[in-house]
Amino acid sequence: MKIAFTSSGKELDSMLDLRFGRAAKFLIYDTETENIEIVSNTQNYNAVQGAGIQSAQNVAETGAEILITGHSGPKAFIVLKAAHIKVYNCPKMSIKNALEQLKQNKLEEAKDADVEGHWI
Repeated sequence: MKIAFTSSGKELDSMLDLRFGRAAKFLIYDTETENIEIVSNTQNYNAVQGAGIQSAQNVAETGAEILITGHSGPKAFIVLKAAHIKVYNCPKMSIKNALEQLKQNKLEEAKDADVEGHWI
């Protein structure tokens, strides 16, 4: 299974980026192979609008089944749900810690967006 994390860096020790649509990058972790793939999100980082929707489409294209992020807006959440991606909101911590929390069932799946659109 692939898990997408909003990331400030390129490794598991990097901090989770609390923004979804305007996250600098996504770290994609494959639980079967333990491989890491980095997907740039710079095209959406400075977008005037639509960053969440485009970012959700980018995550869906990676084949991720789970997204761990700080926050997600309503339009992005709709796209993620349509792609059958489970969303988990998580406070700021390392990606490694967030992954451990997921494995230990300490993260709760989001039922809806937790911020308004255009939240930065």
